[in-house]
Amino acid sequence: MSNSYAQPVLRTTDAGEAQRTVERLLGLADTSALEVDYEAVVSSASTLSRLLELLPHRDEFPQDGGGPVRVRSWALPPGVVLPLVRATGAEPAAVRWDFAGWPAAPEVGLGEGGARGAFVTLCLNARDLDLEEPATDHTVFVHVKQIELARAPWLAARVGQRVIGDPVMAPY
Repeated sequence: MSNSYAQPVLRTTDAGEAQRTVERLLGLADTSALEVDYEAVVSSASTLSRLLELLPHRDEFPQDGGGPVRVRSWALPPGVVLPLVRATGAEPAAVRWDFAGWPAAPEVGLGEGGARGAFVTLCLNARDLDLEEPATDHTVFVHVKQIELARAPWLAARVGQRVIGDPVMAPY
């Protein structure tokens, strides 16, 4: 399995604005095989309880020293995103949309992109994909193949944004 490279294209305190940007990006993609992955680092018992109700099939990893719990779930239906975002509250979390591919970007010399490297991630209350940099804002990342890094700014421009950081290798 190859990792994707992700670049941030929006940072905002408005979760609704972040979700609208994700929706616009997904509108460009081939979403015929759309699914969602979710991960959160949860300190609050009430938030953990809400999330566990929404995620019947998940992995839970207690952090060292009895600190926050890392919760992960894969291959979720897209309809669960809004309830998960609401349940997340102020905890750091990442919602990643996986789909069939990106469109051709002839202006930058790229044909259609396949499923490998075709993701969008919304990091809630975090600045990074690993959820190690808590924040009071939310960041949208566009994922592409390493050899297709020119696709990220092209995609961002299609939804009225621009890349706002360097590409980073995604952890998954």
